[in-house]
Amino acid sequence: MKAIDSLQRLVDSLSKPLKLRWVLEPPPEPIPLTNPPQSPRQRLVGSMNCIRPNRVQIIGPAESAYLGDLHPDARADMMTRVFTAQPIAVIFSDGLEPDPEFRALAEREQTPLLGSGLNDQDLVEHLQHVLTYAFAERITLHGVFLEVLGMGVLLVGDPGIGKSELALELIARGHRLIADDAPEFARVAPEIIEGRCPPLLRDFLEVRGLGVLNIRAMFGESAVRETDHLKLVISMRIYNSSELAGVDRLLGSLSARTILGIAVPEITIPVAPGRNLAVLLETAVRSQILRIRGYDAGADLAERQAELLAADAPAWEAEYSTREAWT
Repeated sequence: MKAIDSLQRLVDSLSKPLKLRWVLEPPPEPIPLTNPPQSPRQRLVGSMNCIRPNRVQIIGPAESAYLGDLHPDARADMMTRVFTAQPIAVIFSDGLEPDPEFRALAEREQTPLLGSGLNDQDLVEHLQHVLTYAFAERITLHGVFLEVLGMGVLLVGDPGIGKSELALELIARGHRLIADDAPEFARVAPEIIEGRCPPLLRDFLEVRGLGVLNIRAMFGESAVRETDHLKLVISMRIYNSSELAGVDRLLGSLSARTILGIAVPEITIPVAPGRNLAVLLETAVRSQILRIRGYDAGADLAERQAELLAADAPAWEAEYSTREAWT
């Protein structure tokens, strides 16, 4: 799907799923789907609101009935207020048709007028979902994006370190490929990053020595997934002996990577001959799932050790005092 950056492209892309149609002739020039600078908090789409008008106003059965029950003068005033806010478009849902007075006012104000066969709630939800992603802050990262044990995992590392080979082994073990080489990530909510594959690279995984593989064709539909939320970054790195000795033996190489302003947990896996990286990665994901649930094995061990030392302290102090007396 092309980027939805104008009203015309929105209708072209979503006319079938949203049952959209032009009630008036579409404007010749593209109408950008952006919030005006003077009102940055204005909602992009929502049911008709004349106090805090939406950029795209939806008129459903309730709003239509409300307008119909008004005195003609009050109705004319209300409709004028709808267009005074200069909405990008007004959409009638539930197969409703605007009355001649509303249509004439839209033509006079040169405001696009559309209709939809969906009910108003479904239409608002669909448009909010589509436009939230369309206008989300986004970035393309180098790596392999997979779903491992139900968690979105980005596999990163230097070129040639074995990311694709590890991804292929994980796919063979039942996990799913989302994107290879250039996954796209978008911040679709304050604490949610959604990742997906560019259409050109969908289903493909490049493995050195084997070339480009079509994972869907080789492993079936269950081996690929369209999108997932990024929850963990796994970094593959070759350590020298001194660097490896400096790794925390209790907590491991756990840190965070900032992506689109969100701190994403990152675990570094040392790469060395003979290490079963697939098992290590699966275990890292399981460990992160436990952390999300509130359990940390390293903290648990430290707590047990502290409790044991506290319980044995009186006996140890008495024994030490006795030895001091004999010396």
